[in-house]
Amino acid sequence: MDREGLIHSGFTITTGDDLLRIDVEELTGGKSVMIYGQTEITADLYNARDKMGAQISHKVKEVMLHGLETKMPFVTFKTGDKEQTVECDFVVGCDGFHGSSRQAIPKAVRVEYERVYPFGWLGVLSDTTPAAGELIYASHDRGFALCSMRSPTRSRYYIQCNATTDAAQWSDVKFWDELAARLPPQISAILQTGKSIEKSVAPLRSYVCETMRYGRLFLAGDAAHIVPPTGAKGLNLAASDIWFLHRALHGYYRTRNETSLSEHAEKALRRIWKTERFSWWMTSLLHRFPNLPAFEKRMHNAELDALFDSKALQTVLAENYYVGLPYE
Repeated sequence: MDREGLIHSGFTITTGDDLLRIDVEELTGGKSVMIYGQTEITADLYNARDKMGAQISHKVKEVMLHGLETKMPFVTFKTGDKEQTVECDFVVGCDGFHGSSRQAIPKAVRVEYERVYPFGWLGVLSDTTPAAGELIYASHDRGFALCSMRSPTRSRYYIQCNATTDAAQWSDVKFWDELAARLPPQISAILQTGKSIEKSVAPLRSYVCETMRYGRLFLAGDAAHIVPPTGAKGLNLAASDIWFLHRALHGYYRTRNETSLSEHAEKALRRIWKTERFSWWMTSLLHRFPNLPAFEKRMHNAELDALFDSKALQTVLAENYYVGLPYE
């Protein structure tokens, strides 16, 4: 990451033909962000685990959690036709939104909150030079668009679409034309197009399972919460979950006192809800919602105007989005 990551000191928001650069470095006293692909982080973590000599099981099925309310929980799963068992002190469920861990918590005790948005993101990955040196978030009457990158020669673009959109129905030409239509003329004029490497639709939702602990099971990452990608906080929030959980488990193994375990969820959820609020706000600010009442449309426009006119609001945006919330 230190060798290949791209340092960004700001990003741009556009509405119609107007551009606003959020100078993160200036607004936050010299802080910045690093652009580094999530797939690269995954590869780095696999390499680190290999160096530790750790065992990782791939393509497992029939994962089941047992004895979560006892002091001897265990996990069973199959590799091929062979059943495996892992005995442990605790189970950490980092298996994503559709994994087995959260489902092992009885519905009667699960406390869940969800907002499903009436749109998704149609995304394209291409080996083209990015439209700009920093990210561009476009709010347009035709819908939201995002210009991002994976490297100086690989770009990632998104446009807001109907939640039921079939990516296969979108040709590359159709995508590039629609993206250009949502960008200011000075950006669309330099937009480099090319053959897509990958094209897909991502649904948008906000979700929190407040029951992050059930007996000896702890949830972390997407198993516990989902944020819309607008705020780019999914992976960062998962990392903070592990930071809080590491501190709680360290306290337990040091003292054999469960106080730190009992306090873990409350501390983690405080940061989770603040991040959910920010991602919800940024999604609401930049997207076009269908069937919005006339008053709400005017308020949406006023919110954008306020951001463009207020350095204080720009500072709040910079602190939350590019710098992130502190670990407390």
